[in-house]
Amino acid sequence: MTHTRKWLDRSLAVLVATLMAALVLDVLWQVFTRFILRDPSSWTEELARYLMIWVGLIGAAYAAGRRMHLSVDLLPGALTGNRAHTLRIFIESLVLVFALAALFAGGVRLVWVMLKLGQTSASLQLPLGYVYLAVPISGLLIAWYAILDLTDAIKSLRNGNS
Repeated sequence: MTHTRKWLDRSLAVLVATLMAALVLDVLWQVFTRFILRDPSSWTEELARYLMIWVGLIGAAYAAGRRMHLSVDLLPGALTGNRAHTLRIFIESLVLVFALAALFAGGVRLVWVMLKLGQTSASLQLPLGYVYLAVPISGLLIAWYAILDLTDAIKSLRNGNS
């Protein structure tokens, strides 16, 4: 599992960095065409918005995998031993349920509805279902990381590790 986790971490890091680089280049082009050429590009703002969606959601999955997501660590910091492992199991279970129910299931429904309705973006004429595909993908990634963390926490609880 550690090999899979490392591979996924590296892949997501490269993907987020690539998306972020594309976002920076897009915004730079937008600024250049608007202020230097005095003829703003019609598609750059829309592309920036969609890239931001992908960076945010895939970046959230990456952060969840690296355990860098936002959290309140008041209670976990105060607990040790089996209580800390039990709390970690509870938290990872909640993350798993949320990722599968809200992000994955809700995201698949969102993508399906957008593709079924045939909605496309104004400037790029891109089907919006593809834009929102980031939601279920991030849900699956977060769920996968939650499963990995959950199995680690269960092993630690069984072994009595601190």
